[in-house]
Amino acid sequence: MARSRSLPPRLLGAGFRGFSLLPLAISFVVLVCLSLLAIQFWMTLRAREVQLSEAARESANLAQSVAQHAYDTIKEADTVLVGLVERVETDGVSDSELARVHKLLVARVAELRQLHGIFIYARDGSWLVNSQKTLLSNLNNSDRDYFNYHRTHEDRGPYVGPPVRSKSTGQWIVTVSRRINMPDGSFGGVALATIDMNYFRLFYERFSIGEKGAIFIANGKGILLLRRPFDESLLGRDISQFPVFHDYLPKSPVGTAVIKSGVDGVTRINSYRRVEEYPLVVSAALSQDEVLASWRLDTILQNAVGGVLVLLIAFIGYRVVRQIDLRVKSEAGLLEARNELELINETLARLANQDGLTGLANRRHFDQSLLAEFSRAQREDGSLALVLIDVDFFKQYNDIYGHVAGDECLRKIGKVVGYSMRRPGDLAARYGGEEMVFLLPGTDLPGALAVAEGVRQAAQSLGVEHRGNPLGVVTVSVGVAAFMPTHLENQAVELVELADTALYKAKASGRNQVCYASPCEPAEQDATAFAFR
Repeated sequence: MARSRSLPPRLLGAGFRGFSLLPLAISFVVLVCLSLLAIQFWMTLRAREVQLSEAARESANLAQSVAQHAYDTIKEADTVLVGLVERVETDGVSDSELARVHKLLVARVAELRQLHGIFIYARDGSWLVNSQKTLLSNLNNSDRDYFNYHRTHEDRGPYVGPPVRSKSTGQWIVTVSRRINMPDGSFGGVALATIDMNYFRLFYERFSIGEKGAIFIANGKGILLLRRPFDESLLGRDISQFPVFHDYLPKSPVGTAVIKSGVDGVTRINSYRRVEEYPLVVSAALSQDEVLASWRLDTILQNAVGGVLVLLIAFIGYRVVRQIDLRVKSEAGLLEARNELELINETLARLANQDGLTGLANRRHFDQSLLAEFSRAQREDGSLALVLIDVDFFKQYNDIYGHVAGDECLRKIGKVVGYSMRRPGDLAARYGGEEMVFLLPGTDLPGALAVAEGVRQAAQSLGVEHRGNPLGVVTVSVGVAAFMPTHLENQAVELVELADTALYKAKASGRNQVCYASPCEPAEQDATAFAFR
């Protein structure tokens, strides 16, 4: 049965009248809590960025201070060497000249506290003169790195060598040297200034860099001259493959980066700088963990306060949402009960109008629809058609196959009849027993005959076995009636009587026929004249 239906009440509950504040309240509470957490998270990240940024500026300033100190220290020593080289190359190395130079060197070392000593070596590495009050002449420094460098390089600039132990005092020293040339430009010796390592250590220890902070100074080749924290085993170590030298200095002579130390594995905020004029590189680094220690403590406190606030808001929101939920559930329960009642009533109404076996409309529904459509056709001067269907030899079918098979046969025929409805206004019903009926509003006789023939053919094409039918399968006979009822002249029962008469004609004509009847036909007319094949 196909007919238009209105939306059930439960669907209407999904509209504006069924709108609930519960999802909105839950969303609001969740949004507030998430917003607070997001703001807290953003503030935490922002504070971390600020802390790291300040630490980067601090390490950069520290590196600048260390670089300036190294530059000034080397510059003072190198200035002495420049004058000393010029004097030796000009005045020579006679005994009287060396005696004058000795007094000068002793005075210079006394004036510059960072200097450990000043030395002049001959071209073979022997000691010519130095700043020691008692001159030593039985030592030779031809094996030193700086001596070999100047002997093999004609460069007249300063050379900062790796840290070594002084042969005269045994202390760790940093060497700054320059080449001395003979009048013909050949190698004539080396002028050397040594800087006490403790001078740098004492200066670096003045800085507050935490327990895991680090400061180092290295020459241009990446040889470590000094590092805080001090470790004698690291002096002279080649760090040219460490990130500062390998990855960052080739890109920029000055910079700051977060680097994991290759010495002790500590991650530090490292500011590095190449010293201008002298082949030196300095670095000042602060431990990232120590820099962020105060930030972590503040984060814990802020998150604790923020967490308590969020929990408080969540608890209050939960109470409010729970009250709303209880109210919504109460209203929903009442609405559901109403909807269920309406659905039950609708189901009962539908069942009251439906045939239980075939699923088509029942006789009661058909009678009501017939009167309504007949009245409408009278008002609108429209045509009304009726198709009456009867299963051929159905009593024999029940006798042969049983009533259960008979019911199944009627269900199959009912499906054929139901599928044959073409318009929403058409009605297919079980009229009684093995009879079924079509009510076709607004349909004339040719249209009704076409529908009837379609049902007849579809029923036969089912191929339901029927040994009691000469054709061997179940067939139907169909009677059709159609006319335009006139007000006060025709009654609905006339349409049924005409269709029943046409059905009788179809039965009398040999069954499996479609016949029609109209009000103008004489009652004694031969039935075979009405056969439609």
